[in-house]
Amino acid sequence: QVQLVESGGGLVQPGGSLRLSCAASGSIFSIYVMGWYRQAPGKQRELVARISSAGITNYADSVKGRFTISRDNAKNTVYLQMNSLKPEDTAVYYCNSWKYGEDNWGQGTQVTVSS
Repeated sequence: QVQLVESGGGLVQPGGSLRLSCAASGSIFSIYVMGWYRQAPGKQRELVARISSAGITNYADSVKGRFTISRDNAKNTVYLQMNSLKPEDTAVYYCNSWKYGEDNWGQGTQVTVSS
């Protein structure tokens, strides 16, 4: 099992940037697919971005060109760089680690985009 702890959320104005971090512990980080999901009030949790153990990435259409996911296997950490933030990006952002037969979630970090 992997334990995940997110950080870096907060309040930012539209057009601003934030970088989320997710520190993992408890298992071999490099073998997991790592992802960022978000859940806005009254909406279902949705995938934002995902990165495989080989570094292959995919993004939700709504964030393509604005968000970048990356991982540092030496630090057991995955990042989400968020630029050109919009009010509709407001949500709780969750870190996820996945491998066959195992699915782990962090506690979430709030991102609020508002003027």
